[in-house]
Amino acid sequence: MTKKKYQQVADTIKQRIFTHAYPPKMLLPKQSEFAEEFGVSKITIKKALDGIAREGLIYKKSGLGTYVLGNTLINSRQDAPANAFDGLYNQQGANHVTSKVIKFEIEFPTEAIQAKLGIEANEPVYDILRLRLLDDRPFILEHTYMPIKLVPDLSTEILEKSIYDYIHRILKLQFGGAYRKIHANLPDADDVKYLQAGENTPILEVEQIVWLTNGKNIEYSTSRNLYNARSYTVVDLNDL
Repeated sequence: MTKKKYQQVADTIKQRIFTHAYPPKMLLPKQSEFAEEFGVSKITIKKALDGIAREGLIYKKSGLGTYVLGNTLINSRQDAPANAFDGLYNQQGANHVTSKVIKFEIEFPTEAIQAKLGIEANEPVYDILRLRLLDDRPFILEHTYMPIKLVPDLSTEILEKSIYDYIHRILKLQFGGAYRKIHANLPDADDVKYLQAGENTPILEVEQIVWLTNGKNIEYSTSRNLYNARSYTVVDLNDL
């Protein structure tokens, strides 16, 4: 899958950070300078820098500019920003992530799913269970519900790649925000079967509701992984 322009720009800037071409505490060039260098719009540069900031590699100071934080010693490749919207496929790279579709059905929502998606009982949803593999090893078990009216023509082929890429690139929809709850849990039968969890292996679960820019809820999902497989990071800056 060809990367979008902002992802290509972000990859180049991150490589400069990792190789210390942009050392920690350095003030980055202005967005207009990056735009001229890469031959793209300032909006594309902003999107690239926002993604890098979510990864904790740079930080913005009001009225001063954007500085390099550098790659901190407590994060790892498997970690993900807690506020990311680009999905696992883009975070880890298409060459590393594969998806096994375990369940893909259309059904009418239960009362609980109705409440979480803000839909009526007669509005069908996709019920999707996928095992996401990182370098061919079980990584994350995702259980997702989406209204069919917002995500039409979803297919197994799409599920084996990236739902988010389909939503953004083909359907031209943009996420407005998400509410995420991250907590520990005990393994269930699916965790044992698909994640190879032991009966008492701690599980990290991310439960989320994602909505579009028009306010409509497009996704309710849970993502579960072994306690030592992945963590979620937050960059907290004091801009006073």
